[in-house]
Amino acid sequence: MTIAPVLETKITEFPCRHGKVRDIYDLGDRLVIVASDRISAFDWVLPTGIPDKGRILTHMTKFWFDFLKVPNHFLSMDIKEMGPPFERHADILAGRSMLVRKAEVVPVECVVRGYLAGSGWKEYVKSGRVCGIQLPPGLKESERLPEPIFTPATKEDQGHDINISWEEMVKITGADLAEELRRRSLDIYCRATDYARSKGIIIADTKFEFGKLPNGEIILIDEVLTPDSSRFWPADQFQPGRGQPSYDKQFVRDWLEQSGWDKNSEPPPLPDDIVQRTRSKYLEAFERLTGERLA
Repeated sequence: MTIAPVLETKITEFPCRHGKVRDIYDLGDRLVIVASDRISAFDWVLPTGIPDKGRILTHMTKFWFDFLKVPNHFLSMDIKEMGPPFERHADILAGRSMLVRKAEVVPVECVVRGYLAGSGWKEYVKSGRVCGIQLPPGLKESERLPEPIFTPATKEDQGHDINISWEEMVKITGADLAEELRRRSLDIYCRATDYARSKGIIIADTKFEFGKLPNGEIILIDEVLTPDSSRFWPADQFQPGRGQPSYDKQFVRDWLEQSGWDKNSEPPPLPDDIVQRTRSKYLEAFERLTGERLA
């Protein structure tokens, strides 16, 4: 049976902000975050969705909130608690929606890298540094770093987030908050990677977002340790010196790179086999990490 992807939701009773993947409804002091099945790559939202992707991301984020036991914005996944306008669309929204506390977003992406990949690898090749951090010479692509590093980035509404130095982050957040976010981010990453490795998955890098409640408390927000926000590699296929097989959307990026698309015009639809294989990648990561089947 072919599962139709959910590309858009429309709950007209509340203001909504449509991100690349999420539809965020403003209920006043709370938000409802709906993870659609949209997928983005190279700063474009692709015309083809990945069925169940939003449900996988939502359930995986909930798993990590429970596992990590850190202050966060989660309240409920029960559609009834979101109110009648959402209940009327429960067939679409169930399993992909979270009721969360509203927080003032800290305008910095908290990136942690345990392995040398992506933009970090490109920067290292040019300068021997990543976001101003000097690394040992002679490291290979995808190699494990001597210890995880914290490499912040700006939050951009359009286009790529931009890597910044620690000093630039301090200018944005202040020294005390920057130190606190670095400490929390490294702690979460290290605990999560130890667990994931026991399940056969390497978390090469990831990004976290934090927000401030009206009482000043800093909490973890948004998605956490999903294939959209992290690089997940199968541990049994890990080999430094090359790009790695992946559970994340690198699989889609690779196909787009080979498709002849110029990245400046509307992206092409994904073939059915790429859609199904991508869905399988996301599902496998979810099932390995959580030990659950997607309901």
